[in-house]
Amino acid sequence: MKLKSLAYKFYEKVLWHQIKGEPKPHHIGVILDGNRRFARNKGYKAIEGHNFGARKVGELLKWCWRLDIKIVTLYAFSTENFNRSEEEVETLMKLLKNKLQDFQKDPLVKKNRVKINVIGRLEYLPKEVNEEIEKVKEYTKDYDDFHLNIAVSYGGRAEIVDAVKKIVEKYDKKELRIEDINEETIAQNLYTEGMPDPDLIIRTSGEERLSGFLLWQSAYSELYFTDINWPAFRLIDFWRTIRIYQQRERRFGK
Repeated sequence: MKLKSLAYKFYEKVLWHQIKGEPKPHHIGVILDGNRRFARNKGYKAIEGHNFGARKVGELLKWCWRLDIKIVTLYAFSTENFNRSEEEVETLMKLLKNKLQDFQKDPLVKKNRVKINVIGRLEYLPKEVNEEIEKVKEYTKDYDDFHLNIAVSYGGRAEIVDAVKKIVEKYDKKELRIEDINEETIAQNLYTEGMPDPDLIIRTSGEERLSGFLLWQSAYSELYFTDINWPAFRLIDFWRTIRIYQQRERRFGK
């Protein structure tokens, strides 16, 4: 075990030296998938996997801040996830509430000046969760070194629908003309208004689809899929993902 640990540390250093001086993504999105499978593989109840997944989020953020990745968007809970069992939904809402409370006390959030936002159809969330969302937004509103978006009660199609509704409202109020509506107009009315599109989207657990995550914003994102379940995702897995991203040639349709 000690030899394995030393080999891991050595490989970690090798990867770090390979990626630290190369171009890195400014904005990454992560689909946090595989919590339940991880738990079952470890002999736990499937629902307990979400606790492991929540703890892994803190590690990922530290890795991103170390690499100076400015924006991270996490896909934590989709609108479709409300169809899961009542027990599981309640567990996830409790974990989200606790995580938002932890962010308000986390010295690394303050040290790294991380602005935190929660995106999605928040009206579907419990009152106590929305209260913590407002608290963490207020607590971090003046921070601007890093940004963390947490997609909860989120769907990519729902986001586009909501953007269209905003645009129609502006048109009805004569704040916008038909000829003014273009791609930029839609982008300005998405939940991620004012943010650049993600350079890289990572999905864990072996599924190779976006499942509605940042549908508009991901048009030219690099995609990376891994069989590793989210709670088992390690630093060397992340460094390898970044190395693969750096090896790709981004053409943006050119």
